Order: sequence, then structure tokens, then C-alpha cells
Amino acid sequence: MKNLGAMMKQAQEMQTKMAEMQQQLEETEITGTSGGGLVEVTLTGKHEAKRIKIDPSLIVPDDAGILEDLIAAAINDARAKVQAQMEEKMREMTGGLNLPPGMQLPF
Repeated sequence: MKNLGAMMKQAQEMQTKMAEMQQQLEETEITGTSGGGLVEVTLTGKHEAKRIKIDPSLIVPDDAGILEDLIAAAINDARAKVQAQMEEKMREMTGGLNLPPGMQLPF
């Protein structure tokens, strides 16, 4: 029974660490770029857009398609960076153990 008690304590500690990590990620802002830095998109750790910065040289009414593509690319870049940071935080928290296939973070 001692092992069960130790496992329960360890599970509670892991739950506390997970909650702390979630809070840190909510406060984290990560910027993705495209077009050599002409478009920047900043997302939170929860994938919520905070800011979009567009170089004025891109704002040409006839070239809206290019600007739209660059914004989408910057968002995708920021999302990939958020995901990489979440995975890194999870590895740190679990002592380098990877999540089982198909298991996602709870947010």
C-alpha cells in the first residue's frame, strides 16, 4: 500500500506542475514571421492571436492575395513555435519522457 500512497502523491505533484505550466503558457507570447519579417503574428501559448504587425510596404490594394498568404504563413509559424515550446515544457516536467502517441496536452 505504500506504493499506492507514493503514486497518489506523485500524481498530485504532477497535476500541480501541469497547472503551473498551463498558467505560464497562457502568459507566454510567441511571434511568428513571414516575408523576411515583413509580417509578424504574435500568439499566446493557448494559440490566441494577440498582435499582427504588417510592414506598410505590403499594403497595396492590388496585392491583397500576397498579404493574405503572408499573414497565414506568419500564423502557422507562430503556432509551430507555440507547439514546440509546449512540447519542451512537457519534456522538462516529465523528466524527458515523451507523451504516448496520440496523447495531447490538455489545452
